[in-house]
Amino acid sequence: METPELSFTLAYWVFSLCFVFTPNEFRSAGLTVQNLFSSWLGSEDMGFVQYHIRRSSVTLLVHSGLPLGYYLGMCLAAPEQHMEHILEVSELWQFYLLVALSVHVGAWTLVVYWSMWRWENHPISRALKRHTHPPHSSWGALAASLNTEFRRVDKFTAGVHGARVIVTDNWVLKVNTYSVSMALQNQCQLSVVHSRQHHMSPDSPSPTQILTLRVKSTNRAVSPFHIRLNSTEYSELRDKLHAPITNLANVVIFQSVSELFLDTFRSQVQDNPVYSLPSGQELEPCIGCMQVPANIKLMQLCQSEGSDSDGDCQRCLCRPMWCVSCMGRWFASRQDQQRPETWLSSRVPCPTCRARFCILDVCVVPEHSSTSTLD
Repeated sequence: METPELSFTLAYWVFSLCFVFTPNEFRSAGLTVQNLFSSWLGSEDMGFVQYHIRRSSVTLLVHSGLPLGYYLGMCLAAPEQHMEHILEVSELWQFYLLVALSVHVGAWTLVVYWSMWRWENHPISRALKRHTHPPHSSWGALAASLNTEFRRVDKFTAGVHGARVIVTDNWVLKVNTYSVSMALQNQCQLSVVHSRQHHMSPDSPSPTQILTLRVKSTNRAVSPFHIRLNSTEYSELRDKLHAPITNLANVVIFQSVSELFLDTFRSQVQDNPVYSLPSGQELEPCIGCMQVPANIKLMQLCQSEGSDSDGDCQRCLCRPMWCVSCMGRWFASRQDQQRPETWLSSRVPCPTCRARFCILDVCVVPEHSSTSTLD
């Protein structure tokens, strides 16, 4: 017969495992350290380094208190055993309590040590010290620079809680449960070392490919670490990195349907007629990404002038405002995701003036009146 002690034990340890490893259901319900202590942790966007120093410290304290919480819970779940009287319980329970207290007190001692001299002993602070070099002579100055980079909207982020990957202009970061692994982009070498395919995925009906990449820094003080991400995010990661990624394992990396379409979109646009800028007009940055100059102009080429039918292309009067990558992503986002075979032949509204166009109407704008290379 099931006893209250057994029921509490099963429920408590299942809850504890889910709280530590945090499945999607727990994150949706807000049962995470970040959410429960959000008022004290502050904002990650305002101070990335300080936030994760506090987050990792609180996480260690909470996780180390779970074994002790089990003993305290058993005092309520089994009052007939009088477990609050420590000297009267069995030696096994006394030993368990001693270990649980030692683990929790040890965690507090470690966090107090980390916090000395303004958290200078914390693993994140020590990791930053290994990268200090002019113009940043201290880990605090380097932390301020990293905080500024993290606030930029063009950073790359992927992964789940406990193994999140972040790439900024100068850093490759992996947010771990109790620390943050980091390497400077100009000092690190990335290589694909493993691939694993999952045929069942809760987020996608198609098989999911998970890539494992090794990040090795030329700085000998920095230990190598591994990052994992979905193959559909690989292209975006590669675009954010300054150096190429070596495929040591000769892994065949699957592309998403949108990425395959974007490659086809670029190829088709290169074959379309070229649009020459009027005299005196200059190209402005793409309003979609603000990273490259706008190099696309929509011209009504596949239909006769004046055609305004819903199924026909229409004249667009907008000046060049978008790059080919952003326009291709816009085009793909307006399609029926269940019918990719219709994408190339379809028409979508201009993201600015809503005039309908097809892929044949997308013309390259040469920069400085010369042949343009698509980004």
